[in-house]
Amino acid sequence: MSKKTKKLSCTDCGLINCYRQEKSFPQFCLTTNTDNEMIEEVNELYRNDEFVSKLSKVAAEIEGTYYGKITRVEEIILFAKKIGAEKIGIATCVGLMSEAKTFAKILNVKGLESYCVICKVGSTDKTEVGVDEELKIKKGCHESLCNPVMQAKLLNEEKTDLNVIVGLCVGHDSLFIKYSEAPVTTLITKDRVLAHNPAAALYTSNFYYKRLLEENDIE
Repeated sequence: MSKKTKKLSCTDCGLINCYRQEKSFPQFCLTTNTDNEMIEEVNELYRNDEFVSKLSKVAAEIEGTYYGKITRVEEIILFAKKIGAEKIGIATCVGLMSEAKTFAKILNVKGLESYCVICKVGSTDKTEVGVDEELKIKKGCHESLCNPVMQAKLLNEEKTDLNVIVGLCVGHDSLFIKYSEAPVTTLITKDRVLAHNPAAALYTSNFYYKRLLEENDIE
């Protein structure tokens, strides 16, 4: 898409006036160019939809009270308690079982029940669902596929009140969120190269990770 025909969006804005309204809105601003009917429709959800209202108010309360003061682990615990969640589901990557166990221990100490399902649950070989043998990490042996759909379904059976992602792969997390009946939040976002700190690639895109700004595609 050429720059001339590109539809401008929030990444093209240098004002961010929508936050505190201390400046002015750019001509292409999504706030001023969105139909008032849609804005009111969304606001009605925040006001009158029980689920949306509860979660949004609790999230805002935690943000306003503890901004920059507590860790994400603590935020999740607070969020769970304030929305009345008692049973916390953990959808973990096999490579982060140690972290999942520590998180489960912390939840239990804080008076919350936890139930964890690992990504390799079902132990189905990748080739059984059409993945080529050559695309396995270790070829010529059983290698179970990541199974976020089963993770979600098993946690649904356990009737968890809130599910927490611990390092699911890109795409697998999308499937888990789609099939989870309980609301989902993320504790750890997987990045094997950057010690699960994917934002580091953005912070270093003008230095170590200059290739991210090059036009050639990753193959």
